Formats: sequence, structure tokens, C-alpha cells
Amino acid sequence: MLARAWGIARSLVMYHGQPGRHGRMVRFYGEFLEPGDVGFDIGAHVGSRVRAWRALGVRVVAVEPQPDCLRVLRLFFGRDRGVAIEPTAVGAQPGRAQLGISSATPTVSSMSTEWIGSVTADRSFSKVRWDHVVDVEVVTLDQLIAKHGVPAFCKIDVEGFEADVLAGLTQPVQALSFEYVPPAHDATLAVLERVEKLGGYEYNYSPVETMRFASDGWLSADELVGELDRRRPLGRSGDVYARQSRHG
Repeated sequence: MLARAWGIARSLVMYHGQPGRHGRMVRFYGEFLEPGDVGFDIGAHVGSRVRAWRALGVRVVAVEPQPDCLRVLRLFFGRDRGVAIEPTAVGAQPGRAQLGISSATPTVSSMSTEWIGSVTADRSFSKVRWDHVVDVEVVTLDQLIAKHGVPAFCKIDVEGFEADVLAGLTQPVQALSFEYVPPAHDATLAVLERVEKLGGYEYNYSPVETMRFASDGWLSADELVGELDRRRPLGRSGDVYARQSRHG
């Protein structure tokens, strides 16, 4: 119980308690989202992006399977008609699955045993423990689109399960993002392959929580791989952003 309370408190401070972070996030996502758009937050955690997107006038679908995080989302946004809280995970097909919970660091809870195995070997994850599992419902992105409409932006941050999430999507979306963790480099390449199959995209990269793009211009998939290869030895996580190509 103490570890769970500490983990959620840590997340609240990290994602809601840093001065200036909310404003940077609003400005950053304003490049992708406009008032009236639908945004999917897959892995909504404690809702920092939900809050920023609502400030932009976006209708948000906040998807989160962790029980403690769901309590926070419902406390913050349960009465907001512009936010639909979906208490599920997202995967390749509907059903049930096991979610590995890290009580003290809930940001790294994951449904991917391969991802957990990859990052556990890295020094930065040496103190992380996945101490229990919960059984969760799984839906697909196609199902969420059928229910809520096509998102203008889909953020996917599910700790190594991103490729499975995208396997349940059969149509391109205007823009999306997914996490990059250097110890799980190969998992990111698998996600990129999934995105490429959806259609013509161009890419950029943002170092973890900076809300700034690393490249002045948007990159091809091959150029992105080169960028990630250069950053891999630095061991710093971040997010890959993909938008439908503006060059046909």
C-alpha cells in the first residue's frame, strides 16, 4: 500500500507539479490538435496530456488500465463531458490480458514481458520491480475509433506494447506518437514498421518530456532510424512523432 501511494504521488508531482510544463505541453500539441478534434491518449496515466489537450478544446479519449491511475483520472476529469475515460488496455485483438504493475514506478507498468526483460538488464532500471499483476480488458484501436471517431492525434505510451496496439489499427490516422527507450531499441523498430504499413508518414523525435523536436525538419523512416542509432548510446528515452507526409 505504501509503495502504491508513493508511486502515484511521485507521478502527480512529476506530471502535474512542474512549473511551466503544462504550458509547454499545450504549445507543443497545438501543432497537432485543434478545437473540436478527437485525441486518443493510450496510456493516459495521471492525465497530464488529457489536461493539456482539454486546454486546446480537444475531445479526449483517455485509455488507462491501471486501477490507481484510473482513480486519479476519474477524480480530475470524471465530470468533464469532453473526456471519455476508458478503463481498458489496447492490443492487437479484444480479450483479456495480464498487466505487470510496478507499484513504486507506475509509469513503467507493462503488458510486454519481452520489454520488461529488455529494460531490466539496463542500469537505469536496476531498482525497478514489477511486484504484481492485474487482469485487464483489452480492446483495439479500431474498436475505439468505431466508438469515438477517428483521432487527429493518437499518443501511445504503453511500455513496449506499442506494436501490439498498432496491430489493432487498420486505417491511418493523421498523427501519432510512441515512446522510444534505448534498451528496447528493437521494439521501437517493430513499432516503426507497423506505422510504415499504415501509409505515408514523416517523423521527428522529442527527448523525454522536453516538448521540443530534436530535428529542425521532418524525417523519413530511414532518417529516423539513423537519428535513433546516434542517440542510442546516450541512453536517454524520448518520443517519436509521426504525421502523414505533407509531400504526397
